[in-house]
Amino acid sequence: MSQVANVYAQGLYALAREERQEEAFLRQLEALREAFSREPDFLRLLSSHNLTKQERCQVLEDSFRDRVHPYILNFMKLLTERSYIRQFPMCCKVFTELYNEAHNILPVQAVSAVALSQEQKERLVRKLEAITGKTVALSCRVDGACLGGLRLDYDGRRVDGTVANTLDAMSNMLKNTVL
Repeated sequence: MSQVANVYAQGLYALAREERQEEAFLRQLEALREAFSREPDFLRLLSSHNLTKQERCQVLEDSFRDRVHPYILNFMKLLTERSYIRQFPMCCKVFTELYNEAHNILPVQAVSAVALSQEQKERLVRKLEAITGKTVALSCRVDGACLGGLRLDYDGRRVDGTVANTLDAMSNMLKNTVL
C-alpha cells in the first residue's frame, strides 16, 4: 500500500471523525471510487500535465461542487495539486479500512458455485460474528469453478472449503504418494 495513500487517508479520516461524518464520507468515497473505476479517463485528465493545476482543480469544482461534502472536494483538489490524484482509489481503500477497524467491522467475501440464499447468508453472518466477535459485512460472488462448497476471504486469510480445493488437495496427495 502506498505511503502517500496512508498519510492522506488517515488525515481525511481524522477530519471525518472530528466532524462526526465518518459514515457520510465513507459512502461518498465509495461512490466516487466506483465512478472513477467506471471512468478511468477522468483520473487521467486530473493528472494530465496538459492542463494547469488550477484548471484541473476547476474541473473537480465544476464536477462535484454541491454533490460531495466540501471536505472531500478539497481532499481531491489537494491530491490533484500535489499530483497524487491517481492515489485516490487507494486513499478510499485505506479510509474504508480505518472505518472498519474503528467500528469493529470485518469485511468477508464469500465465493460459491451457486448463489447463496438469503437464509444461508444470514446464517453465515451469524456464525462468523460469533466466531470473530465482529460485525460481518458479507459480500458474495458466484464462481462456477468452485464446483461446490464455499470459500471465505477475510482479514488476509482464505478458508477454502470448495470442492475444487478438496479435489486439488487429493490430487496433490496422490501425486506425492510413493508406490
